[in-house]
Amino acid sequence: MEPADLFRNPILIPAFLAWTAAQLSKVPVEWARRRRLDLRLWFSAGGMPSSHAALVSAMATAVGLREGFTSTAFAISLIVALIVMYDAAGVRRAASIQARLLNQILDEVFAGRPLSEQRVKELIGHTPMEVVVGALLGIAIAWIWWQLAP
Repeated sequence: MEPADLFRNPILIPAFLAWTAAQLSKVPVEWARRRRLDLRLWFSAGGMPSSHAALVSAMATAVGLREGFTSTAFAISLIVALIVMYDAAGVRRAASIQARLLNQILDEVFAGRPLSEQRVKELIGHTPMEVVVGALLGIAIAWIWWQLAP
């Protein structure tokens, strides 16, 4: 196997296309929602849509389309996708809320006192809607890729 073979993999291609589409759409979505231009969103976790959900749902869809939706490979990829999406909307979302509260404590309690300026990253999880939109994006991209692929 050569490294170039990765660029011909029928599972990896739609998965990474979905991830890329989700990441690239975060800046215009943020602009449309809040009229705020934040180019850092292209390189960060969190936000609308979930690139994690897009990646794993495209992967599972591509596996299902290639191997069959009753295959063991599809079952495994679906379980992995569900775990990733649950984590993105559950555990990582809770960590985001805790980070926001810690930063608020830093702002309110320690205002004006010398203290570490280091802030906790707040945008690391997703709302359920961000995960659903990411998953739908991933499924759509995998489906379209599979229809157009040679």
